[in-house]
Amino acid sequence: MTLSLAENFNEYFCVSLAITEEEKLEAYKTRYRVYCEEFEYEEKENFTSEMEKDDFDDISYHCLITHRSSGYTAACVRLVPATLRDNQKAVLPLEKYCSKALNDESLALLGGERVGLGEISRLAVDATFRRRESEKSARFGNLYALQFDEAEKRLFPIIAVSAFLATTVLAKHFQREKVFAMMEPFLPRLLKRSGFNFVKAGEDMDYHGVRAPYVIETNAAYEGIKPELKELYDVVYQQLLPSLEKYSKVA
Repeated sequence: MTLSLAENFNEYFCVSLAITEEEKLEAYKTRYRVYCEEFEYEEKENFTSEMEKDDFDDISYHCLITHRSSGYTAACVRLVPATLRDNQKAVLPLEKYCSKALNDESLALLGGERVGLGEISRLAVDATFRRRESEKSARFGNLYALQFDEAEKRLFPIIAVSAFLATTVLAKHFQREKVFAMMEPFLPRLLKRSGFNFVKAGEDMDYHGVRAPYVIETNAAYEGIKPELKELYDVVYQQLLPSLEKYSKVA
């Protein structure tokens, strides 16, 4: 019997909320490999521990996508809330680094109550899980260290999409009605094929390459997911549920 995309993903990968410090360190190490070593967005000299970490990590919800058989972290992403407990305001990364790119509507939204706002940030897919052996471009890395069967390799392009599905789960769970993201031009177009219709929230700017701010309503993101990916969303939700419940008990 042929397994569906969601069933295949569930067989090979697991999505979870990073709760312990050890789990969060896995996200920082993955980001270091991608942002510092591979793409050189950040200076390695600033992260001598070989973990890419910033001031937003302590308030963020971190998500890990783990390769089941190896235990290797395939990808990570975080959701940064614009408000903390008791509605205390928290600056978002794009406000700190890219505020000049935001349009008036976005600035007004962020200048309001901010409850229900957040930002998808620091999405990183390890190079090991971004390439097939026949693909050579350094822009997307190459395979090393691990051996995969063909079913696993066919899932590589869906890992980034599953990360956005995970942030949708997190946004709904933590009541973030609208989320921002700074993205390269190709990514919103790619995500639109999956049903994520991000709306441009400002102008292009040079920030680790050409990027622009985008925003999406969480409910619209969920409702817009393509039918063939609804099952995958359900799998990601079920995978995240145990760690979300655990987080609620320790928070």
